[in-house]
Amino acid sequence: MADIKHQIFQELSALEEAASKLRGAAVIAGRQTDLEVAILTEQVKNLRDKNARAAEMIDKSIDILKKYE
Repeated sequence: MADIKHQIFQELSALEEAASKLRGAAVIAGRQTDLEVAILTEQVKNLRDKNARAAEMIDKSIDILKKYE
């Protein structure tokens, strides 16, 4: 009976350790995801700014061309 209790406690200990490792991995994955989202958000912002400037330049170019018609 003592052997069975000892085995059960060993298995519970191993299970607890595995759960702890999984929690740690989940936290790290969450941080990685947050970092990736922040980087992508900044890239999208920069692309939108560039797109807006390009649209302004195109509008100005069209206005200049219309003056020469």
